[in-house]
Amino acid sequence: MNTPFSSNPQSYLLLILLIFSQSPIISSRNMVLNQQQQQFNNGAGDGDDSLTYIWPLPWQHTSGNQTLTVNPNLSLVTSGNGSNSLIVSEAFDRYKKIIFKHTSSKLSGTGIDYDLNKLSVVVHSDNEELQLGVDESYTLMVAATDNLSIIGEITIEADSVYGALRGLETLSQLCAFDYGTKSVKLYNAPWYIQDKPRFKYRGLMLDTSRHYLPMEIIKQVIESMSYAKLNVLHWHIIDEESFPLEVPTYPNLWKGAYTKWERYTVDDASEIVNFAKMRGINVMAEVDVPGHAESWGTGYPDLWPSASCREPLDVSKNFTFDLISGILSDMRKIFPFELFHLGGDEVHTDCWTSTPHVNQWLQDQNMTGKDAYKYFVLRAQEIAVALNWTPVNWEETFNSFPESLNNETVVHNWLGSGVCPKAVAKGFRCIFSNQGVWYLDHLDVPWDSVYYADPLEGITDASEQKLVLGGEVCMWGETADASNVQQTIWPRAAAAAERLWSEADSASSRNTSVLPRLEYFRCLLTRRGVQAAPVQNFYARSPPTGTGSCYSQ
Repeated sequence: MNTPFSSNPQSYLLLILLIFSQSPIISSRNMVLNQQQQQFNNGAGDGDDSLTYIWPLPWQHTSGNQTLTVNPNLSLVTSGNGSNSLIVSEAFDRYKKIIFKHTSSKLSGTGIDYDLNKLSVVVHSDNEELQLGVDESYTLMVAATDNLSIIGEITIEADSVYGALRGLETLSQLCAFDYGTKSVKLYNAPWYIQDKPRFKYRGLMLDTSRHYLPMEIIKQVIESMSYAKLNVLHWHIIDEESFPLEVPTYPNLWKGAYTKWERYTVDDASEIVNFAKMRGINVMAEVDVPGHAESWGTGYPDLWPSASCREPLDVSKNFTFDLISGILSDMRKIFPFELFHLGGDEVHTDCWTSTPHVNQWLQDQNMTGKDAYKYFVLRAQEIAVALNWTPVNWEETFNSFPESLNNETVVHNWLGSGVCPKAVAKGFRCIFSNQGVWYLDHLDVPWDSVYYADPLEGITDASEQKLVLGGEVCMWGETADASNVQQTIWPRAAAAAERLWSEADSASSRNTSVLPRLEYFRCLLTRRGVQAAPVQNFYARSPPTGTGSCYSQ
């Protein structure tokens, strides 16, 4: 991959100035760095001064030993083809509020000579389409004004606006408020960071069927995802328990919502998609068929095989597939992401074989229950493909009839290990979500089991490794609602986020440096208003067991 640094000769001058700055620079690719000891000493805690407190860990970075002050009136200067991007300018405003939360812009007029006064963001492309594999790489450089360097600014360079967003997040983690001087400082400058993600798909699944989540909660989850550089929200909007989404073509569907107040309008869903895009996050919607769909029949009872046997959806009626086509057509106007999840898991066909009219249809079609399951999944795939979507299905579809699936199908692993190796060996792409390690509703899974799980486990062939899109942690909602969903997600989702972003053989994955860094990131989340639970509790999301610092629990 060409990095943004290699595309602009001016960047070489910046690097030379960094290298020959009179402050020594400590190189780091395969070892951790000295960074932010003073940040801890200024009120954050007693940290290990050999660690790099950036999460997820960048691919390549160097640092020095200067401490620089940052002007609370930090200005933004943009250039390149993407210089007029609202995505960048609005992100800059958001991060200024985070970085300078404790400072006043009035201080800049008191004669203080700040080291860093300007942020220069160079975005080479004006294409803001957000799809799978969009370039998220960036270069971040921080240098101070002295007798050898005249830069005195921060520079982020990226090919796309989404790379610039990732650079802004990293910058925000380099800055810390000094409670003694009441100013924001950037430690261990000069910095030179080249960064890019390991996987193109780094997801979090959110279930709004088992418990309805208000719009504001979903937005809070999306905002917190951006802090860990996750880039796909898998929105499991509907399931057998409730159908909260408005579908204009079939307006009775959302009668399956729990109540009339626990619903999402078309405008609500569009607002979520746009909110996520501004943070570089795609939204992949899911309509899980033919199982997990009992709530559909509240508005359209003909979808049920019978009043006493309500799922899977009735495979014998064309109305079932007409309705699926209507749902997907309406949703295509809302969700531009190229992937669409069609579920296909946990389908029990006894309801079909035990219902007289469905069983008669099976006999007429010379089908078994298993045949009908395949028939249903493939018809749903055809509908999605006709709408220019790439179908994603849970692994049961691959386990049952891999030879019949659409060749573009993305297999979503969840039942256990070994599925992605089998899928990619047959030429399918795969998403890793092994429930033993990456299901967040499994509260007894410790942070390190999440961290050391790897989507490429058991895959050694380089061409097959490329077929693994990445992975996703899943927040199923049976025991999570607006009161506790964030502390169930965090900080364990961050452990997976670093596995999906950072280089596989980084130093942090081979030694005990991870825990203090994760504890630090958890505290960063709480400082930003995210209700992240203690890292080391035996059961996730449980409260602290006693008094103590945020940085050691």
